[in-house]
Parts: sequence; structure tokens; C-alpha cells
Amino acid sequence: MVADNSLLYKKGHCLTINDISHSLYYYFDYDERSFDINMPFQHLHTFFELFILISPQASHTVEGIPYTVRSGDIVLLRPSVLHRSEYPKGNPSKRIIISFLYPENLWDNPEPYKKLFAPFYEAVPIFRFPPKQQQLINEKLNRIYQYSFQDEDFDLKSLMVHQMFLDFLYTLRQLQPYNTYANEPLKNKASQKIYTIANYIHTHYSGPLTLNSLAKEFFISSYYLSHQFKEVTGYTITQYIQMTRVRNVQYLLLNTNEKISKLAEDCGFNSFSQFNRIFQKFTRQSPTEFRKNGKRLDFEKSP
Repeated sequence: MVADNSLLYKKGHCLTINDISHSLYYYFDYDERSFDINMPFQHLHTFFELFILISPQASHTVEGIPYTVRSGDIVLLRPSVLHRSEYPKGNPSKRIIISFLYPENLWDNPEPYKKLFAPFYEAVPIFRFPPKQQQLINEKLNRIYQYSFQDEDFDLKSLMVHQMFLDFLYTLRQLQPYNTYANEPLKNKASQKIYTIANYIHTHYSGPLTLNSLAKEFFISSYYLSHQFKEVTGYTITQYIQMTRVRNVQYLLLNTNEKISKLAEDCGFNSFSQFNRIFQKFTRQSPTEFRKNGKRLDFEKSP
């Protein structure tokens, strides 16, 4: 067990309270990841997630926009938000991932919970605190970490972890005015433009999108956009649009009972046969199979 900036951590340690289908779900994952297993495309979850970096620096892409994060930064991710972590070359990066989900039948009055979740819905839901406030945050997280090693009746342990985590969420909300996070601007203006276009795709995927329409929207040539988008993101415009739409269909398949054809249409696919072909190309299974497989799927696992 080691402490980095007073945040307790042990590689490979985890704490699990129930599973994703249960009424109360928590998963605390203390581990490290390397550059060579960076996820190729953004993924999403049906649950809430916190990413806390312990190593010096990494990058986190949220809805197409890359954000630089430093040790102690907290990235808050609500369900259905597309995101990916990117770790630098060199030594593996230490991080803590906290996944959790509270179904509505867990409480009688949902309003206080909505207030606790408010930080997850910030335009830039990344938090960086001055040392004094950071210490308060670390104390809340360390309390859960230390308690996770205790031998306790499962029902009691579930209740205590839940109470301590609510205390952490409340502290985070109270300290929100002290947030000093500001994304580091990209030096390459061309890349900055491309990421702006990527974010536009994330917020307009349900409507008609083409290379030509995006070039017109952002006042650049189709040839330049095609070349630069592939250079910066590693994907063609068409691939990026298709993957964004597929990911959003995946989320809806797991969280609604709507007909698959309706979900495909709602996410921007004009042809159902084309949708089926693209979905199977990227996921290696049909939409029906994907829905049947349930919520514990590879696309939900964080690197």
C-alpha cells in the first residue's frame, strides 16, 4: 500500500458491492494501465463513473474533446457519455475507477440525489482542487479504501460503503466553487478544429451528417476535412459518425424496450439494413444478440 499525494492506493485492489443488475451497485478499482492498451474508440456505460488519476498526467476524451488531466484530477462521467482514457508512453499510469448505480426504487425522495449528481452534468465535469480542498476529498476516499479491507457482514458493508460514498459526493458538491480545472489549449489549431467537429458529431449524430455537410458547416474544404480528420482521430469521418451512432444505439438497447428499428432511426440511421450491417461490423454481433447479452459487456469496461 502506497500513498501518492495522500491518496491511498494498492495496485490490483478492488471493492465490489453487488453487480450491475442489483438495486445498489459499486465497483472500486485500484489499478494501473499502459499506453499499449489504450482504447481505440470512445465507449460508454449504463452507470455513473469517476476516474481519478494518481500518476502525473494522462488524457481523457469526453464526447470527442480531449482533456489533459493531472494527478488528483477527478473526471465525472454520467451514463451514456462517450469517453476514453489515453495513457502516455512509459511507466504504467496509476488510476482509481469508481463505478456506481442507484436505481430509483432505492429512495423515496429522489430530489436530494439529483442534487448530489449535479456535478456530473457540468459542461466540463472535471475537478481539480487546491491542496486544502484536495485533502478533504482524499480523506473521504481514503476512508472508503481503509474500510474496504475490513471483514464485515455483507449487508452492513454495503450500507456503510453507500453512506461513506454519499458523504464523498456531498463534499465534492460543496467544494465545487473551488474547482480550478482549465483544459490546456492545443497548440495545433488544426487539431483543435478537428476536435470541435468531433464534438459536433457527438451532439448532432441523430441528424443527417456527411463529409460535405460538415465541411460546409465549418467553412472548410471537404478534401482538407477528410485528410485532417483521419490524421488527428485515426478514423475517417464516415467511420467516426457510424461508431458514434452505434455506441448510442448500444446504450438505448440496454436501457429501453423500444423496437430496434426505432432506435436505429432515432440515432441517425436512414436504412435499417445498413444499420444492421454497420452494427455487426463494429460489435461482431447483431443488435438482438447485443440486447440479450445484458449489461455486463466489454464495451462498458474502462481501461
